[in-house]
Amino acid sequence: MSGRRPDLTTGGDLLALTVLVGICLLVGALGAGVTATSIDTWYAGLAKPSFNPLREAFGPIWTVLYIVMAIAAWRVWRSADLDTTRGPLTLFALQLALNLGWIVAFFGMRDIGFSVGVILVLDLAVLATAWQFRRVDGAAALLLVPYLGWLAFATVLHIAIWRLN
Repeated sequence: MSGRRPDLTTGGDLLALTVLVGICLLVGALGAGVTATSIDTWYAGLAKPSFNPLREAFGPIWTVLYIVMAIAAWRVWRSADLDTTRGPLTLFALQLALNLGWIVAFFGMRDIGFSVGVILVLDLAVLATAWQFRRVDGAAALLLVPYLGWLAFATVLHIAIWRLN
């Protein structure tokens, strides 16, 4: 079995998927916890552009994105041997850490300028992750497209908030 991952019949794939979804949702929950400390106070007082979504939209959108991101990482994990997947999955972990870092910088530290820099680096990290995923599993890269789209929107929104404040 030349270094391939176990199939669903062994339970290994299902366990890996569960762990990856859990990690991604944990990052989301940590981010939500940081966000909750500022959303009704600091963030509510910021000037926002006309295209700012309703605050209730962010939780469901991010939850779906975190689950889809986990599925993409799982597809890469199961597609090839460890030597092939190590780089793409390391980039995935880096972008996930940057995702949380952006939330901490913006909502936790309330540093709009610094968090613009973090979200721009996050954009690049997600692009690099998608590129590397594509080399291992094309469907995994496609699963990151909604995340890239939402992140591009979030970046434009964030820059607009920075300019207005």
